[in-house]
Amino acid sequence: MNIGITLMIVGMVTVFAVLIIIIQLSNLLIKIVNRVAPEEDVKLAKAVKAPTGVVPVAPDVAEAISQAIAKITGGKGMVAGIKRL
Repeated sequence: MNIGITLMIVGMVTVFAVLIIIIQLSNLLIKIVNRVAPEEDVKLAKAVKAPTGVVPVAPDVAEAISQAIAKITGGKGMVAGIKRL
């Protein structure tokens, strides 16, 4: 019985250590990709023609949607078009 408990503890510690290593390597990969990958040019994205199905909306509604997206995404999101579903 003593061997079983020891084996269980060694197994759990091993799994925990592997998970910690995976998390740290994932965070490192994210940091590397964020440094290496170029950011998308916002001016180029705005110059792209609006997709079909985009409907005109009141400016105050568009502004409210833009502010909501900015708040939810922490300022990283951008409204490319508003499409009625």
